[in-house]
Amino acid sequence: MTADIRGRSHAGRRSSLLFSRFAQKTASWTGHPVTFLIALLVVLVWIVTGPIFDYSDTWQLVINTGTTIVTFLMVFLIQNTQNRDILTVQLKLSELVLAMKDAEDKYASIEDLSDEELEDLHNQCRRRAEMAFTSLQSRRGKEACDAGTEREAKQKQSRAVARGA
Repeated sequence: MTADIRGRSHAGRRSSLLFSRFAQKTASWTGHPVTFLIALLVVLVWIVTGPIFDYSDTWQLVINTGTTIVTFLMVFLIQNTQNRDILTVQLKLSELVLAMKDAEDKYASIEDLSDEELEDLHNQCRRRAEMAFTSLQSRRGKEACDAGTEREAKQKQSRAVARGA
């Protein structure tokens, strides 16, 4: 039996690939409006059959067991698709960071940092954002001041022309 670079066998990769495809298709199918309507129909049939089965314990057990099993299995499928989606987004963002000329490459592998390191980096980014905001505000204030001075000069010139006419 041969193995890939991570030590997994080809059979393990194949089963992982099959599960991934199954999870993606199932997630796509279960997110469809028709699937919701089918589930709603099942619940309505269960409710309508209540009087027929005299609202027995078995009647209640059917819906409880069915929903528990479906929920249990869906948790794993949803987790698989979320893990895959998060990884693909992370890879795309990493590629963008690495492709940007002045970007800090440390952000490309940020998901590998500890919680404390992430918190420190978050605080650094917050300080940089506050500094950028302050700088932007001061530039806007200067531009507004310059614009106000320019507007006043134009108004004075207009008045002078009006008086001279």
